[in-house]
Amino acid sequence: MRVFALACIATAVLVAPPARAENRIFVIANNADGYGVDRCLASGANCGTALATAYCRAQEFDRALSFRKIERAEISGTVVNATTCRGSCDDFVAIECGR
Repeated sequence: MRVFALACIATAVLVAPPARAENRIFVIANNADGYGVDRCLASGANCGTALATAYCRAQEFDRALSFRKIERAEISGTVVNATTCRGSCDDFVAIECGR
């Protein structure tokens, strides 16, 4: 009887689908603040890793998987373009976070 129970448990463990990691992309405004942190994020340079990781942790994720500058055309539902911006228009950064 124990052998049968152990065999059932072993089969369930082997047949169960693997756990899937959850990833999410956050799009945030890339406001220049004079410290250069935003330039690190936008360029994808290593200096942006700490900020991207901190942002992901603030959103209850474990780590930053990637970060980069994105164009307005890449954001669905966006109708603002360079000709409709008067004054200053923000650039945007996408940060992909994972659990």
